[in-house]
Amino acid sequence: MKKFFESLANVWKIEELKNRILITLGLLLVYRFGAQVTLPGIDATQLAGLADQTQEGIGSILDMFTGGAFSQASVFALGIMPYISASIVVQLMGIAIPYLQKLQKEGESGRKRINQITRWLTIVITLVQAPGYIYNLYRTLPNSAFLLGFDSFAFLFSSVIILVTGTIFAMWLGEKITDKGIGNGISLLIMVGIIARLPQAFIQEFTSRVTNNQGGPLLIVLEVMIWLGVIICCVLLVMAVRRIPVQYARRTVSGEFEQDLAGNRQWIPLKLNAAGVMPIIFAQAIMFIPAALAGLSNSEASQTIAGTFSDMFGLWYNVVFATLIIVFTYFYTAITVPTNKMADDLKRSGGFIPGTRPGVETSELLDKIMSLITFPGALFLALLAVFPAIIISVMGMQQSWAMFYGGTSLIIMVGVAIDTVQQINSYLLNKHYDGLMKTGKNRKAVA
Repeated sequence: MKKFFESLANVWKIEELKNRILITLGLLLVYRFGAQVTLPGIDATQLAGLADQTQEGIGSILDMFTGGAFSQASVFALGIMPYISASIVVQLMGIAIPYLQKLQKEGESGRKRINQITRWLTIVITLVQAPGYIYNLYRTLPNSAFLLGFDSFAFLFSSVIILVTGTIFAMWLGEKITDKGIGNGISLLIMVGIIARLPQAFIQEFTSRVTNNQGGPLLIVLEVMIWLGVIICCVLLVMAVRRIPVQYARRTVSGEFEQDLAGNRQWIPLKLNAAGVMPIIFAQAIMFIPAALAGLSNSEASQTIAGTFSDMFGLWYNVVFATLIIVFTYFYTAITVPTNKMADDLKRSGGFIPGTRPGVETSELLDKIMSLITFPGALFLALLAVFPAIIISVMGMQQSWAMFYGGTSLIIMVGVAIDTVQQINSYLLNKHYDGLMKTGKNRKAVA
């Protein structure tokens, strides 16, 4: 514990790291402030109906991702989700569209162009979602809540522009955090919104157990112990790796490689869950679509589909959700772990996996290993994602509190927190300090 606090103190000794952390905290504070600003023309005292809509079901997920902005009718009511949806569409189109495939191979310039395409697509998606959100306000709030009039075109037009601008500004904040701060900005915005709901959810669960005589404090203690156990499982999932031995040959005077008999061996760390939290975010974004489309029709079949995909603790919702997570885990792993490039880099540097020929055979071996270790990782990720539905059926806890037992909430929180701490670690270790996630001998800072 002493080492940990010493590492925290060392963070403030590195000027660049300190500035990045302060910038990150400042931009997150701006985002949280904006989430509390109600749309002009809405009476903030008459939002009870909207708050009730987000207490359970898919509305609670939307409100969680936006940090409560959805239920506040805030200028950030749509949050960062249109950007996430645009990212999914662009990555899926990258499989089939040659132009995007070409951009993916162009390095930094191609990445910038893809980001620009994603931004424009985000605006298009927000322009579609914003009128839908305003229509939901018309259906949910009383007429007196609209200060400019229930059917005022001025309110509709200005609100759509503000919602689109709010999403663009949130996207800008996330990108600035990534560039100038610490951690992945988009993921941090989502995580902060989730954490903002944690105290309220726990208080509701505690009040329910104690005042309604549903188990009392003893059951609360048991729930907290289970929650800590799930957190440990999430950490293990994020941190677990399989190390593949790699031996390097040395170049002779003639320029050819020969095996280094001295045993110059290193390791390739392949993660059990190389996709991180992105399959959860992608799958959750896709799960919003069936209910939204089915809600446009009044037919019996459409209403059944809407009801099924609005019940996030229902059987079929979780079956589809888990299936999408497994599919997206394989998909995102294939994008982020280029086994062909890894094999080519090894071959060029004189490296090889003992017992395997460099080149195509190495690439096939790495691809096979990734497929094998990704399968249990994807299953474990899917199980954690649907665990809230399981624990509700077993223990009957409040839905708002159960959402933190795995699912989208906890996995994003743990994954983003570990990723951010690892970035802080890299700064500390580069300056010869002990990292936050490891202990060791004290090292003197580089002058």
